[in-house]
Amino acid sequence: MDTVEQTPTEAVDYAALSALYGVLLGGVAYSARGREPIPRSELVPLSAATFALSKLLVHEKVETWLRRPFVEEHPDGKRPRGRRLRYAVGELLNCTRCTGAWTALGLIALRTHSPAAGRTVSTVLAVSAGNDFLHSGFTWLCRRAGQAQAESRAAQEGEVVTGMPRRAA
Repeated sequence: MDTVEQTPTEAVDYAALSALYGVLLGGVAYSARGREPIPRSELVPLSAATFALSKLLVHEKVETWLRRPFVEEHPDGKRPRGRRLRYAVGELLNCTRCTGAWTALGLIALRTHSPAAGRTVSTVLAVSAGNDFLHSGFTWLCRRAGQAQAESRAAQEGEVVTGMPRRAA
């Protein structure tokens, strides 16, 4: 991570983002007074929803329109655009963990102030995160099966397997 001195920003740009987040967090907390707390059983689905939403915003092609004012996207990677606050927002939109804090705030606000809508949105996003997990697991299993098949063929043909030559019988 670059220091403030290594970017076209000033500390005040990050302070503005932190202040905005703090104000929004304080507003959500203040307006949630007297409302039912979110049950612990919803924390895992909300976490999965936060993961899915931040991944969508930071990485998916469909959200390019949102990132474009702040992020330059090239085949070899992404980098923040511009200077000062624009650059700082571009850094935020390049980081799933950073964007995750903001998406968590939005999802919790929605869940707190419109419980049915919040549960519905969180459920859709959590299922999407589960889909990502299952696809990643399936891809990993297919890759491992392919490697095992290649190693088996190589062993049958007497080739080098895992860096060790096959012993003669």
